[in-house]
Amino acid sequence: MRAVHIIGVPLDLGGNRRGTDMGPSAFRIAGIGEQIAALGLAVTDKGDIASPIPEAKGPGDAKKRYVREIAKVCQRLYQASLASFDEGALPIALGGDHSLGAGSVAAAAVHVRKRGKPLGLIWVDAHGDMNGPASTTSGNVHGMPLAALLGREPAELQFGDGGPAVLARHTVLVGIRNLDEREKEIVRAAKVHVFTMKEIDRLGIAEVMERAISLASRGTGGFHVSYDLDVCDPTVAPGVGTPVKGGLSYREAHVVMEMVAESGKLTSLDLVEVNPTLDIRNTTAELGTELALSALGKNIL
Repeated sequence: MRAVHIIGVPLDLGGNRRGTDMGPSAFRIAGIGEQIAALGLAVTDKGDIASPIPEAKGPGDAKKRYVREIAKVCQRLYQASLASFDEGALPIALGGDHSLGAGSVAAAAVHVRKRGKPLGLIWVDAHGDMNGPASTTSGNVHGMPLAALLGREPAELQFGDGGPAVLARHTVLVGIRNLDEREKEIVRAAKVHVFTMKEIDRLGIAEVMERAISLASRGTGGFHVSYDLDVCDPTVAPGVGTPVKGGLSYREAHVVMEMVAESGKLTSLDLVEVNPTLDIRNTTAELGTELALSALGKNIL
């Protein structure tokens, strides 16, 4: 029986809208563990990674607010994810803000490198998360984890065995629709693969995901999916800190995960940026739970 580990990461330091620390609880209230178990998988809920609240800490450097505290949480998640891999389980990190991706993705990279392969990464998000301290306008670290994973600043969010966790040629961004001007330059210069909402509108989500999965699979030992619920349109995922109109529809959101499951290449998963204080009757965590089920193989027929 395939094993899945749930790891709650109540991280609420990376953004400027409070409430993502309640995201893991919202997923549990939605029944994520029980519903995954109903697919015939062995589920273990590993509880929550210890995460401080902003009120207990000073923000520190204004260009990377709370980065030291965030790094400690990511380090704990990195270790917890490695332990799950060592037990033969697929770890699912429930957020919490997207800063946590620095820890979960780094662990997946170390895991697949043990088999002599690099990691592929599919970053499903309205935003690029590739700002650094030099380019940020807000200082919010949840806009920086992908930059760190690709080997750039903030260096505090780099974990593992040296060098970048992922390479640009194995990294695919899907659903992008909100980049500031400086970040557009960074994303283009990084040579990562990007499918914006414009490409999804023109090509269709199935074609985009076929290409994304191919790019993230080519020469890799599988891929990690880091899924920010703000990639979905606010009409289907209202409970996120940085909603942007024009996102994935309910069905498009599921097709992403259904095709991930069909590929058989998923190593690990993040579901992040659920903010229950902004939600309506736990809609967003319930959607995230359904998306996890699709990623783990739940089929319509």
